[in-house]
Amino acid sequence: MRGGTVAVIGGSIAGCAVATALARAGAGQVVVLERTGGRLEDRGVGLCVHDERAVELRASGALPEGIAAHPLRRRRWVVRDDAEGPGGRLIWQQPFPFHSYHWGLLWRGLRESVPATVVYRQGEAVTAVEAAGTGTGTSAAEGDRARVRLAGGSVERYDLVVGADGYRSVVRAALCADSRPHYAGYVCWRGNVDAARLDELGGLADPFPEAVTTVCFPGGTCVVYRIPGPGGPRVNWVLYAAPPPDGRLRLDDPTSFPPGALTPGLAEHLDALLEREFPPYWRRALALTDPADTFVQPIYDLEAARTAGGRLLLAGDAASVVRPHNTSGAAKALQDATALADGWRRSDSFEELLDGYHRARGAAGRELVSLARRLGRAQVERTPAWAAMDGDGMAAWWRGQLDGAPGIGGRAMAP
Repeated sequence: MRGGTVAVIGGSIAGCAVATALARAGAGQVVVLERTGGRLEDRGVGLCVHDERAVELRASGALPEGIAAHPLRRRRWVVRDDAEGPGGRLIWQQPFPFHSYHWGLLWRGLRESVPATVVYRQGEAVTAVEAAGTGTGTSAAEGDRARVRLAGGSVERYDLVVGADGYRSVVRAALCADSRPHYAGYVCWRGNVDAARLDELGGLADPFPEAVTTVCFPGGTCVVYRIPGPGGPRVNWVLYAAPPPDGRLRLDDPTSFPPGALTPGLAEHLDALLEREFPPYWRRALALTDPADTFVQPIYDLEAARTAGGRLLLAGDAASVVRPHNTSGAAKALQDATALADGWRRSDSFEELLDGYHRARGAAGRELVSLARRLGRAQVERTPAWAAMDGDGMAAWWRGQLDGAPGIGGRAMAP
C-alpha cells in the first residue's frame, strides 16, 4: 500500500511510534492529533524494557538509538526482618535483564524521531470518532473513510484512524463501546527521588544500582529501581496495596491523584503503611520523595473485544490495558507500531491490513492481560506468607504465576 491519509489520535509514546512507523512504511499523509497544548507530562516517570525486546525494537527502528537507559541485572525480593538489619532479609534473587527509562526522556527521543513529513498538531482534542460506513449523507468515497470530530466542532475524514489515546480511548469507544477498563481491586502508589539524596540515609549512597528491589509485605509489594533523569539518576518506586479503607479514592472510573495533588489524608495513609510494613532503610528511602513527585492511582485492566475494524485501529493502552506488574507496556506499544508498519508493507488493502493486525496484536494483548492478572493476584491480592518463603519456594511460586509463559516483559514478535 502506498499513499492514504492516517490520523493518529494521541501523541505520547504509542502515538509517536505509530506515526513514525507509518510514515516510513509509505503512508501518504500522517497527522497526529494530541489534546495537550504544552509539553506532555512525565507519566509514571519510570518504566522498563526487556533487553531482548529492546534489541528487536531497535532493529525495526521503533526504538531510536541514543535514548538514556539504565541497565538492570537482577531482582531482589526482601522482607522486613529487624534482626537482619535496616535493609531487611533477602528471600530470593532472580535474573532481571531489563533497561529502565525515564518516561519523559523516552517520549522526547521518540518525538524527535518523528519524520518531518508527519503533521503533529497539539491542542487538538478529539471528542468523537465514527467508523467508515457509519456516516449518513456521504458520498461513496467519503463512506470508505473514518470521521474524526474535534472539540471545536469541525469534522475531518481519514482513510485510517489509529487510536493511541490511552485507557480512556475515544477511538476504542467507537470501535467496541462495551470494552471498558475494569478495576482490579487495589491501587498503585508511585514516586521518584533524586538518587543523590540516598546519601542522607548514611552508608552506601546506592546499595544496589543494578537491581530492582522488591519489598514484600502482607497484601502487597513495592518495586524500587534506578532510572536516568533529566538532571541525573533517580530512584523510581511503584507500590501496590489495597486502597485506603475510607473512600478517599474514586474507584468507579479510571482516575488518579497526579503528582502534587496527593491529599494530606492519603499521604498519612502511605506513611503509616511504610512505617508498619517496610524495612527501615527502604521506608526512609521512599520517605525522601517530595509530595510533588508522589501520586496514587487505582489499577485497571482491559481487553478490547476488537483491535481493528471500520478503518479504525487501536494501539498501546487503547487496545489493552495491562497491569504494570508485567513490565511490558512500552514494549507492547512499540511492537504495535512495528506490526502496523509491517502489515502496511505486506497488505494490498486496508481491509487486509486491519484483519491481519487484529489477529496478531489482539492475541498478544490478551496474553499480556492474562499474565498480569496472575501476577497481580499473587503479588497483591493473595500474597503468600513472605517471611516463611525461601529460594526454592519463591522459584516455584514464580513459575506458578508464569503458567508456561517464558517470562515478563512481553514476547518476541512473530516473524
